[in-house]
Amino acid sequence: MAPSDIALLKTFTHYFLHFVFPVFIALIFYRKNWKKAYCILLATMLVDLDHLFATPVFDPSRESIGFHFLHSYYAIAVYFLLLFFKGNIRIIGIGLLFHMFTDYQDFNFWPH
Repeated sequence: MAPSDIALLKTFTHYFLHFVFPVFIALIFYRKNWKKAYCILLATMLVDLDHLFATPVFDPSRESIGFHFLHSYYAIAVYFLLLFFKGNIRIIGIGLLFHMFTDYQDFNFWPH
């Protein structure tokens, strides 16, 4: 597979996991209020605002996990603790942890 094809597949996978896959999470686990759950899952994308404090803002050779403060291992531990709450707090925890997984796979499962 050509490097340009791999880059395209990597980009597609990253944005699919960030924007489309959360629909399935919402439908499977929060069928009754799936639209609200999906919106909350999308809102967890705001965790990427911490990228604005880095120079450069985007560096394809830099892993987000462990570098940006909202992507730190301490923050991930807090996100995990959110799973033990009920309601919207749990949905936020799910969204943040899934976001961390998406960023992790984007750097560690693909060549760069």
